[in-house]
Amino acid sequence: LVSGLLVTVTRLPPFIATLAMMSVARGLANMITDGSQIVGFPNWFTNLSIIRHFGFLSVTVGLMVVLAIVFAIFLNYRATGRSLYAVGGSAEVARLSGIPVRSLTNWVYAICGVLAGLAGIVLAARLDSVQPSSGLGYELDTIAAVVIGGASLSGGVGSIGGTAVGVLIIGVLRNGLNLLGVSPFIQQVVIGVVIALAVATDTWRRRAQ
Repeated sequence: LVSGLLVTVTRLPPFIATLAMMSVARGLANMITDGSQIVGFPNWFTNLSIIRHFGFLSVTVGLMVVLAIVFAIFLNYRATGRSLYAVGGSAEVARLSGIPVRSLTNWVYAICGVLAGLAGIVLAARLDSVQPSSGLGYELDTIAAVVIGGASLSGGVGSIGGTAVGVLIIGVLRNGLNLLGVSPFIQQVVIGVVIALAVATDTWRRRAQ
């Protein structure tokens, strides 16, 4: 929500506002934990990512599936969801069309914050520990997954289904590189190349249109 207010009230570029709040959040996390690791979660918490229902489905995966379905329906079949695409395509045109761009932008940032918090809980349950540096670098994987899934960094284009496919591709790529014993540093290089190629492809596609 704070990031949304920085964008809508102070007119900061979204990328800069996001980087600023990321730095603030990490600094606060280090202050609160004194930079130390937190362990000793109860069994019921760690079991969220361990116990399999129906032989294959964990609570965390089920949560992801439910959220994906809910947001896919919201984006495709609700007026507010369609308005998000309009704002992403052109905020000025959306404003002239009567769409409350500022409030909608703030709500989107707030929802993203809640989802990021849920992702942190899922990661903590999976690792059975948490520290201020947990999830460091995941933002690049997220960008890569979204762009590979067909979303445009210029806005107005994207889908939940495409993003899910992008997440699977990045996950398979990461696991494959780990199984091959590739250095984590080289993995970051590969992810960076994937992002560059995906963005270049999106740019070429938009120019062709």
